[in-house]
Amino acid sequence: MSGSVRSRRDLGFCMEYSAKGVLLLLIMLNELVVSKSEDKLRIAILQDKALVELHHEQVSDAFAVGDIFLAKVKKLNPGLNAAFVDIGYEKDSFLHYLDLGPQVKTGLRYLKTIQESHKTNLKLISGLPPLLDIDKNGKMEEVLKPGQNIMVQIVKEPISTKGHRLSGEISLPGQYVVLVPFSNVVSVSKKIASAEERKRLKQLADSLQPTNFGVIVRTAAEGRDKEAIQRDIEKIHSRWEAMSQNLSSAKAPYKVLSEQNRTTSILRDMLSQGFDAIHVDDESVYQDIHDYLQSNTPDYLKVLKIYKGKPSLFHFLGLEKQIKSSFGKIVSLPNGSYVVIEHTEAMHVIDVNSGSKNLNNATLEENVLKVNMEAASEIARQIRLRDLGGIIVIDFIDQRKPENKKLLLDHLREQMKSDRAKHAILPVSKFGLVQITRQRVRPQLDIQVTETCPTCNGSGKIQASILIVDEIIHTIDFLIRQNKEKSMHIYVHPYVSAYLKKGLWNSYQIQWLRKYRIWIKISEDVVLPLNGVKYMNSRGEEIKL
Repeated sequence: MSGSVRSRRDLGFCMEYSAKGVLLLLIMLNELVVSKSEDKLRIAILQDKALVELHHEQVSDAFAVGDIFLAKVKKLNPGLNAAFVDIGYEKDSFLHYLDLGPQVKTGLRYLKTIQESHKTNLKLISGLPPLLDIDKNGKMEEVLKPGQNIMVQIVKEPISTKGHRLSGEISLPGQYVVLVPFSNVVSVSKKIASAEERKRLKQLADSLQPTNFGVIVRTAAEGRDKEAIQRDIEKIHSRWEAMSQNLSSAKAPYKVLSEQNRTTSILRDMLSQGFDAIHVDDESVYQDIHDYLQSNTPDYLKVLKIYKGKPSLFHFLGLEKQIKSSFGKIVSLPNGSYVVIEHTEAMHVIDVNSGSKNLNNATLEENVLKVNMEAASEIARQIRLRDLGGIIVIDFIDQRKPENKKLLLDHLREQMKSDRAKHAILPVSKFGLVQITRQRVRPQLDIQVTETCPTCNGSGKIQASILIVDEIIHTIDFLIRQNKEKSMHIYVHPYVSAYLKKGLWNSYQIQWLRKYRIWIKISEDVVLPLNGVKYMNSRGEEIKL
């Protein structure tokens, strides 16, 4: 056990692993992995070591879902009953009449009063009685006009040629509640099954409800006491007041309130499910998460770990391979069957195939049920992993027995329960198809799983592979003789690594040791192309050639 602890410390985990800690690491179920490279964050959620969610976030992204903007109406489109709005993005954003929210007139009055007041009295303005709700069947031109300012929130990222999708009904999420300005509605998440708990939380929300704010109690509030919910409401309300102060002098288009970054948003939304480990490889991101956990759920600080190893964090945890194997057109299943995932402009189509492997069950119907059940589990993971949205049609293998069809549908719904996106699963149609509609918030992830050969550039012809090794030999000779490097560490493709290490007493490593009296460490990096090499000096810095 102590050897295992030392090996993990050598690989860069900056945490003291006791024997108990190692045991916990081996049995963990839920993990969050955050890796930073230049201006991009990659965020992965693992369940039982399997990748279930993957997010890419630009560190400098100025337009994220949840951000609130002071925007300017550019033009109205009566045919669509919508408005195109400028939030500072290269394309105008889309705001439909039904997304204005029933209390949009109250919001417009609030905005106008703040911007016209020289000395803003937020309590006085917030306490103004709400105006009448707008007509559900009304027209956009009855509410907005070109050139008018309006407060909007991004609800969907740009997709294809479309700009952001906006909402005029602002929502301010916290860990346990969501506050909705200019509303008086109090509701409790339907995912809380206990009627007694729902009643208790409803009474709590009624007693803590701020003036002119609706309160939506989230699933994470289940079992929480009054003090925890009150602290959450106070934090959200203070953010609203800070945003209102910004509005008094802002000129459209202008971001007045930024949503938390994707990492802390995931933490906020998923901490109720629990994480057994949170891995981070960047000091600044580690500090952000540490501060968030410290102020919200300090118990989770013990599972926060920073990684300082030389291989990338995703490579060290085996995620690079999982990503490449999970985003292809064909996804293989352990029993020999596979699913085919196709994307069209209108929908996503998934086909289940049994393959050629015999499952050795008693009847054909049992074989089909087993394949379909396993496929349903993988499909649920793939939908969440790829963030598929819109209409999804699944063609399972035909089943004869109605009870087996029900078993399959119940199993699929159970597997989809962990999906945070809103979705609906329809019963099996008479053609044996299962249809799913799923909320689309951001563009689906498109991970390239095929590569153009870096040596031949797709021509199909390459120079003799021995030249790759020759180049490494000449470069090492130059760095040691001319640059006077005292120790070196190189990263190469696994094929090249195997070739360089081949032979117990006559490998290239042994030859270099005899020649230079220096042990040159060789490590595999699956991300590198066949002819790619990274040279590191004794300080762990990459040598730029």
